[in-house]
Amino acid sequence: MRYSIGSEETFGAQHRSTREILSRVSAYLRPYKWLAVGTVVCALLSVGAGFAFPALTGYIIDHVIKEGADAKLVPAMIALLLAFLLRDGFNACRILINNTFEQNVIYDMRCQVYARLQRLPIHYFDRRASGDLMTRVIEDVNSVERVLIDGTEQGTVALLSVIGVPVILFFYNPLLASVALIPLPLLMGGALWYTLTARSRYRQQRRAASAMNALLMDNLQGHRQIKAFSRERYEDKRFGSKADELRRATLRVMRAWATYNPSMSFATALGTVLVMGVGGSQVLAGSLSVGELVMFLLFLDLFYQPVGKLHTLNQLAQSARAAGERVFDILDTPLERADRQELEPLAQPVQGEVVYDRVSFQYTPDRVALKEVSLHARPGEMIALVGPTGAGKSTLVSLLPGFYELTSGTITIDGQDIQETSLSSLRENIAVVSQEPFLFNGSVRENILYGKLDATDEELVAAAKASNCHDFIMRLPEGYETGVGERGVQLSAGEKQRVSIARALLKDAPILILDEATASVDTATEQLIQEALEHLMQGRTSFVIAHRLSTIYGADQILVMLHGEVVERGTHEELLAEDGLYARLARSQSTTLIEEGFERLSVSEP
Repeated sequence: MRYSIGSEETFGAQHRSTREILSRVSAYLRPYKWLAVGTVVCALLSVGAGFAFPALTGYIIDHVIKEGADAKLVPAMIALLLAFLLRDGFNACRILINNTFEQNVIYDMRCQVYARLQRLPIHYFDRRASGDLMTRVIEDVNSVERVLIDGTEQGTVALLSVIGVPVILFFYNPLLASVALIPLPLLMGGALWYTLTARSRYRQQRRAASAMNALLMDNLQGHRQIKAFSRERYEDKRFGSKADELRRATLRVMRAWATYNPSMSFATALGTVLVMGVGGSQVLAGSLSVGELVMFLLFLDLFYQPVGKLHTLNQLAQSARAAGERVFDILDTPLERADRQELEPLAQPVQGEVVYDRVSFQYTPDRVALKEVSLHARPGEMIALVGPTGAGKSTLVSLLPGFYELTSGTITIDGQDIQETSLSSLRENIAVVSQEPFLFNGSVRENILYGKLDATDEELVAAAKASNCHDFIMRLPEGYETGVGERGVQLSAGEKQRVSIARALLKDAPILILDEATASVDTATEQLIQEALEHLMQGRTSFVIAHRLSTIYGADQILVMLHGEVVERGTHEELLAEDGLYARLARSQSTTLIEEGFERLSVSEP
C-alpha cells in the first residue's frame, strides 16, 4: 500500500458510544471469567449476609425488647454477630479476588496498547506529543478498566439488589413498598440527564489532562534549554495555563456531579421520609409494629444504597467513554506494513545493492519532499548526500528501512522490492546512526547490546574498541555498568555518538544509514568519531548525510539535492570538473559545514 502521510487514514473513530466502549472492553474479561464469577459470588454472599441485620433488628425490637424475653437476647446477638462475620469475611474474599482480577486486566490492556504503539507507523508519532500518549497508556487505561471491574462486580450486585430488595419489601408491606418507589421516576430522569450531558465534559477533562502532561514531559526533557534561556517564569505561565484548563474542565465535571449526586440523594431521602410518614401512621393505627417499621426502613436502605452505586457507576461509565475513545484511537490505528505471509524476507546473505527508481514522497498533499529520485548503490559503496536543510536528504534515507511508505516509485535491495519485504527482515539488515544519537536510560552495556541482545562480552568489547569508546568507558566509575542517564545526559555528545556507533557495529548489518554528527564536537573528538565511522562503513553499503566536506571526498557517489531532487551526482573529482553547484561549494573559502556553504552561496534554484 502506497500513501502519503496526508492521505485520508483513519486513526480510530473520534466518537464512540458508551455501549461500544463497554462492549469492546468486556473482551478483556474473558480470560478471567472465573475471577469475575468469584468476585460477583462473594459480593452477593456478602450482601445476602447483610440482609440478616434488618430482619434480626426487627425481631429483637418486637420479640425480645418489647416482650422482655431476656433468654432470646444472647442468641439473637450471636446470630447478628455471625451475620456480620460472614458479611465482612465474604467482602474480604471479594476484595482479594477483585484486586487480582483488576490488575490482570490492567496488565493485559496496558501491554496491548503499548505493543500497538510499538508497531504504529512513525508518522503517527510525528503528529502526537509523547506526554499525550503516555497519558493514554497510564491514566486512560485505568479509567477504562475501573468501569469494567466495578461494573462487573458492583453493577451486578446493585442491579440484583435493586430487583431483589423490592420483592422483600412488597412481601412484608405492599403499601410501604409502593410508597418507597415514588422517587424512582426522579432517579431515572436524573440518571438520563447526567448520561446525555456527560460526554463533552469528560472528553474536555481528558484532553486537558493530556495537554498538561504533554507540556510537562516536554519541559522535563528540555530543562537545560529552559535554564539556558532563563525561561523558568515563561514556562511557569505556560504550565499554569494548561493546569488551569484542567482545573476548569475538572470543575465543570464536578459541578455537574455536585448537582446530580445530591439531587439523587435527596430523592432517596424523600422516599425514606414518605415511608416514615406512612409507616408511622400505620404504627399509630396499630396495623404495624415498631420492629416491622424499623426492619422495613433498614431494608429500604439496602435498596437505596445500590441505587446510589448505580449513579456512581454511571459517572465512571461516562469517564470511561471519554478515556476509551483515546485508548481505542491507538488500538484502531492501522499498523505499519505488517509481516504478512506473502511478504518475503530479504534473501540471505544480503549483498547490499540498493536501487531507488523514480521515488517520490510527500508528507501532505501540499508538502512534496522527493520528486522522482533515482540512484544505484552497488554493494559496499558509500553514497554521500549533500544539500541545504530541507532538501530531502533525511527523507530519502528514511524510506529505505520503511519508516515511511513511498508515494510512487520503487526501492529494491538485491533486486527485492522493499514494499514486498517484511519490515522485520528489512530492518534487521539496516543499521542507523543518527545525527543526534538516542541512548536509553540504562547502562553503557545495555545501550551497546541493543544492537545485538545476545552478543558475548568479547563481541561487545570488540565493537566498543572499533568505535573508539572502550577507553573512555573504562574510565567511567562503573565501566560498562555505568548508567548514562535519561537520553544519555551523563555522557558528552562525542561519547554518546561513539556508543551509538558501537551499537551499530554490534548489529553488523550489511547496509548503513549514517547521519554524521561531527559538526558540534571538538577536533580531537571529531577525529575519534571519524575513525569509528571508517571502521563502521568497511564492507557495508553506506548512505551518508554529509555535514562536512572532509567526510565525502572518498565517496563512490555524491548526490547534490535541492528541493527534493538530485541536481548533481558523481565523484568528488567528477563534480569539480562539472564546475556546478558542488564545485562552487567546494571552492568557497573557509567552508567547513556544507549547510553553511549553501547558505553563503544563496542558492534557491538548481
